[in-house]
Amino acid sequence: MEATEVWTLASSALVLIMTPGLALFYGGLVRVRSVVNMMLFSVSAMGVVGVLWILFGYSMSVIGDGDGWFAGSPLRDFGLAGTDPAEFIGVGFGAVFAMITTALISGAIADRVGLGSWVLFSGLWATLVYFPVAAWVWGGGWISQLGTWLGTPDVIDLAGGTAIHINAGAAALALALVVGKRQDFAPGAHRPHSIPLVTIGAALLWFGWIGFNSGLATDGATAGLILVNTLGAPAASILGWLAVDALRARKPGVIGAASGAVAGLVAITPAAANLSPGLALLLGVIAGAACAFAIEWKFRLGFDDSLDVVGLHLVAGVLGTVYLGFFAFDDGLFTGGDGGLLLVQVISVVGVAAYSFAASLIIAFVVKATTGLRVSAEVEQGGIDAAVHGEEAYALDRESQSAARP
Repeated sequence: MEATEVWTLASSALVLIMTPGLALFYGGLVRVRSVVNMMLFSVSAMGVVGVLWILFGYSMSVIGDGDGWFAGSPLRDFGLAGTDPAEFIGVGFGAVFAMITTALISGAIADRVGLGSWVLFSGLWATLVYFPVAAWVWGGGWISQLGTWLGTPDVIDLAGGTAIHINAGAAALALALVVGKRQDFAPGAHRPHSIPLVTIGAALLWFGWIGFNSGLATDGATAGLILVNTLGAPAASILGWLAVDALRARKPGVIGAASGAVAGLVAITPAAANLSPGLALLLGVIAGAACAFAIEWKFRLGFDDSLDVVGLHLVAGVLGTVYLGFFAFDDGLFTGGDGGLLLVQVISVVGVAAYSFAASLIIAFVVKATTGLRVSAEVEQGGIDAAVHGEEAYALDRESQSAARP
């Protein structure tokens, strides 16, 4: 086995742990009565998407001869029957990307959606949105061909600024609009119940993100640049977020710092192999500051994105992808290019965001018509965990307290 294959195999394990890390991150951000529900959304996405990826998702994400520009054929290689086992490391690497992308969306609907509705949405969304968009970006589809068609540099998206973060962020906005607001939606009404869980989750995300960004690196120099930028951009983003809080006379906190790190990680995802470390730091500061402002807009615009998937992933994903059009090595507008790269980066952003939002909106309405989508007002008010799942995140502590009473 070659060294690059070993590293991709190891990176797959790093990315796999990101989805449980996301479960901890999201679980800490919600109220105590819906922790189990929120964490189960991430875990169930691993089950649903992992199975679909092996059955037909991988086949759809690779556009072969005669398949057209939209997506590959789900029947050509059903169940990986026609896949050379030599390709299986790449299949596994793609699977863990599909899992984390789908799980990201769930943060927008915390506290008010049942598991059955989420499972149905996640399966339909992966099939109709993620698999085709992955084909567009990495599988020979129209985004990967855009530069050839327009006579410009090719679109740059190392690890999913479009396919992962803009895709999930646009879907989260559509789903949140269909689900509707929580009963007591207002600034300050929903405080995170566990800062330690948020911190552990953010740490696991950052840990896994190194494999996320560098898993397909073919040489040490490229891998080293990706590593440095994947460390530097989120570090700078933490400072950018905290600086905005300070300017707004807000007390600094771990939630803001962790969110800043995630914003920087999202922004550097498409760009880690194509920016100098100094420009990656600048991107991190911009992303942290921009996302610190962006998460407040849900209250002004009136949509309830519970855990700020739109404010973090959509906003930072757009920033990182478009930023390359200005500063990417050789082809950025300010680094020797003529604007061609900026053009195709913007087209890719608009194309993915528009398709993901529209398709996700339709899927959400279909699920709503099928399952009702949202739990009853009584269950939402009383807590989804006990009513729907029969589990509570901290039931052991309650039992211990009961046993200690005389």
